[in-house]
Amino acid sequence: MTMRDKAGHDVLIIGAGLPGLALALALRGTGLRVALADRRQPVADESAAWDARIYAISPGNARFLHALGIWPRLDRERLTPIETMRIFGDRAGAQLDFSAFDAGERALGWIVEQRELMAATLAAWADTASPETICSDAPPVLLQRDRAAVTVGLDDGTSLSARLVVGADGLRSWVREQSGIAGTLRPYGHTAVVANFATERPHHGRAWQWFLDDGGVLAWLPLPGKRMSIVWSAPEALAQELLALPEAAFVDAVAVAGGAVLGQLALLTPRAAFPLTFMRLPTPVASRVALVGDAAHGVHPLAGQGLNLGYGDVEALANALRNRGPIDDPGSGLLLGRYARSRALPILAMQAVTDGLWRLFNDRHQVPGIARNRGMSILNGLPQVKSILMQPAMR
Repeated sequence: MTMRDKAGHDVLIIGAGLPGLALALALRGTGLRVALADRRQPVADESAAWDARIYAISPGNARFLHALGIWPRLDRERLTPIETMRIFGDRAGAQLDFSAFDAGERALGWIVEQRELMAATLAAWADTASPETICSDAPPVLLQRDRAAVTVGLDDGTSLSARLVVGADGLRSWVREQSGIAGTLRPYGHTAVVANFATERPHHGRAWQWFLDDGGVLAWLPLPGKRMSIVWSAPEALAQELLALPEAAFVDAVAVAGGAVLGQLALLTPRAAFPLTFMRLPTPVASRVALVGDAAHGVHPLAGQGLNLGYGDVEALANALRNRGPIDDPGSGLLLGRYARSRALPILAMQAVTDGLWRLFNDRHQVPGIARNRGMSILNGLPQVKSILMQPAMR
């Protein structure tokens, strides 16, 4: 293959999803020449009235997105604050409540559709993209590193070089594989079934979550008006059954599993599903390479923290590069080490909580079952402890 050389860049971001675009925006004003490449042009899907892919954005990340110029571009009619959250154990009487008021915040988080967030991100990016920022419709096929730079060859024959390559290309990251960063990937044996519903009763800004007696987790998340979105993390056999049910039977199954707390439901979007995988890496960096977002970690969605962790990666890497001082080289091992250390504890803590809870509620023995549900009830009566537990997720 004959490669056509493109002028060298300081930072080359592979992956034009939400984390990759956010990093391109966060590196404005750093004096770095930034390139962005993806196998396809990023677009906001407008094929349906409502997007079943939704995110719960933490207050801390809402402030970060505001600084990037993304948050002000979101349609306020499509944003929903989570003002309270109620969690039920897998035994009767086990309940845990969280409140934004008790935490001193306007919301515990903000529910936003993927396409709305992508549209706002693309609008901010289009307004500020520098001439050096590019996007290609060709997938990467070759990554070569030397002491001074990384060269990435694309399928169309283009060759891109940069002093730092950032992998923002998802859980099955090509950049991670090519860089030799090996980690632990473990399928949960569960699939998340997602869909949106119209509801008979108003949700009043409340989110619900049920730990079910089959080890699954069901979340109901508020959408604008009398609408809500579900994420049902179900054992594989049940997930396939839910996907195959006739629409009316699927709606009934969702209502029954949630105790009909919002009355009758009506399906607004087709069902979608994605398998759940845990992934832990020893480090998110290699020589002249850094990983962000799902390329750097995989967590169970029961806490809704996947994208929040990704934005945390973006902010930390951008800060390391912005505050590089006399270090001219953005691919310096010193800067990448700073980034890796800054993310080690937040990622480890969130994975410990989400994976630990999943394991705890999948232990079907009687003694752990009694202990975990009793623990929830005890914790619900300790507001100061609950406040401490909320802070990392809200940041």
